[in-house]
Amino acid sequence: MSEVTTDWAFARYEAVRARLPATQFPAASLHAANLAEVADRYDAFVLDAFGVLNVGNTPIPGAVARMAALRAMGKRLVVLTNAASYTRAAALVKYRKLGFDFRDNEVVSSRDVAAARLAPSGLWGVVAAAGDSFADLPGRMVDVIDTPDGFDTADGFLFLSSARWTAALQDRLMRALAHRMRPLVVANPDIVAPQEGGLSVEPGAFAHDLADQLGLVPQWFGKPFGDGFADAMARLGGIPAARVAMVGDTLHTDILGGRAAGMGTILVARHGLFAGRDVAPYIARSGIVPDVIVETT
Repeated sequence: MSEVTTDWAFARYEAVRARLPATQFPAASLHAANLAEVADRYDAFVLDAFGVLNVGNTPIPGAVARMAALRAMGKRLVVLTNAASYTRAAALVKYRKLGFDFRDNEVVSSRDVAAARLAPSGLWGVVAAAGDSFADLPGRMVDVIDTPDGFDTADGFLFLSSARWTAALQDRLMRALAHRMRPLVVANPDIVAPQEGGLSVEPGAFAHDLADQLGLVPQWFGKPFGDGFADAMARLGGIPAARVAMVGDTLHTDILGGRAAGMGTILVARHGLFAGRDVAPYIARSGIVPDVIVETT
């Protein structure tokens, strides 16, 4: 795999654009310093985590106070994260350690989105982080990293985490699927995610490679695909989508997906995928135009 940079990730997202939702965008973006400056435009905010609330295990400066300020204005908040390594309970623990006060009904994980729609029959071969218990998932599960026989015996594969994934394991999965095609469910469509030391390669990158090589059609759960946005909207008690802003750091997941769901969109430019870069050329090249661009949360 090439060096994992913003330009590599952007090019990869563009290369797989045909697999992503199609939608329309505004002609130009409004620019603001932070979410407070555009809060009157929206009644609720659906928040990506990485690049909006935190980078890796570090909260973004001012993000905790900004959430409290939005609550004080009467705004509704929901976190919509593609971090499928975490159960909702584990995600809540993480956010609270970072200083956020999100409640159980204010977090939607792509893992939850997939679990609610996963076929409970058959044996799922799971690509997961170390120690994942799968207790929140329906049906029978086998960790294919810990139990490699699962590559052959599984009736389908569920990709939750790339933390332990390697080129050799990717090749093993490629060969297993080429030998006997089976469903591939991807609960984290992200190609990369921002960490303290740079960008990590996420399950979406590996799943798109499998799709390119084998012609398979993965089942995607998480941004930019619609089920996650539907679940987030269901937490907001009937607020019209046009009065809800999807806030994220990535054009091809947060902004594209939010617009496809009928939401307003806000790109946070400083902390995530485009940290240290001018986002304008990426917007021009992709045609993915946020309603609002803010420097920070």
